[in-house]
Amino acid sequence: MDELAGVTLHVVSGKGGTGKTTVAAALALALARDGQQVLLTEVEGRQGIAQLFDTPPLPYEERRVASGLGGGEVYALAIDPEAALVEYLEMFYNLRRAGSALKRIGAIDFATTIAPGLRDVLLTGKVMEAATRARRGGGRIYDAVVLDAPPTGRIARFLNVNSEVAGLARMGPVRQQADSVMNMLRSRQTAVHLVTLLEEMPVQETIDAVAELEAARLPVGAVLVNMVREPLLPAAQLTVAADGGLDRDDLSRGLKAAALEAGDALVTALAAEAGQHARRVLLEQRERDELIGLERRLVELPLLDDAADLAGLYELARCLDEGLLT
Repeated sequence: MDELAGVTLHVVSGKGGTGKTTVAAALALALARDGQQVLLTEVEGRQGIAQLFDTPPLPYEERRVASGLGGGEVYALAIDPEAALVEYLEMFYNLRRAGSALKRIGAIDFATTIAPGLRDVLLTGKVMEAATRARRGGGRIYDAVVLDAPPTGRIARFLNVNSEVAGLARMGPVRQQADSVMNMLRSRQTAVHLVTLLEEMPVQETIDAVAELEAARLPVGAVLVNMVREPLLPAAQLTVAADGGLDRDDLSRGLKAAALEAGDALVTALAAEAGQHARRVLLEQRERDELIGLERRLVELPLLDDAADLAGLYELARCLDEGLLT
């Protein structure tokens, strides 16, 4: 896909309940092709990645969790702001011992609470470090990094770290770190993908998030529509069914053809269920039209029959490989 050429950092956001962590994990599996190494990261402290891959809770270190679609490897990292600050102090000030002492007395938690912009700089800074880390002999350690980011209601503020630290630091390492992060986030190396459902509130949050990201000059990637169900009625019958106008005799004949008792109660129940299904499909189509109006790449992912186990993740990964990456 031309618009993703050169992208090495894939940020995945979405309203709570849309399955953004599942989609982020599937995207990491899809990107891990041809022997490539991909890092899947999370920043919200929920250990969602560990639950998806059925592994123990992730420590603050990179661990291999799966093989990718095409023979690559997926590593995972749960980024902890306190550990990131200790690492930051060691990197810029050679103060690892001081950082550990601050952590013991709770000073780091206090600092990141009263200055949430600092917390976001630490989290995004660690993601940037992983995305740009070089191996000996040249080239990057990871061919791609996927960030399971905060929800759409907070994504623009989370990524726009320059505005968040404006009141904290006008110069020095913190400001330099924020500037470096923003340079990458606003470059062609980054794409922010938004996960949604074909429902009114998630779609509206997606539309709002696109506007906020564009206002912050952050690169919006694709809109990933999750949990899409196939319609059970032909398109020509949807409006008729939604209005309760299905022919009861046709329904009765269909039931008899399926060797079912076509009593009035069953026919009535079937017509009501068909009407409810049709109204949902028509509503989903209206929401789909709203998303099409964003003029972004739209990729639809199927509703899985079971909970998102590893087999389901690979199924979603194949859909992303075909619809987003190919």
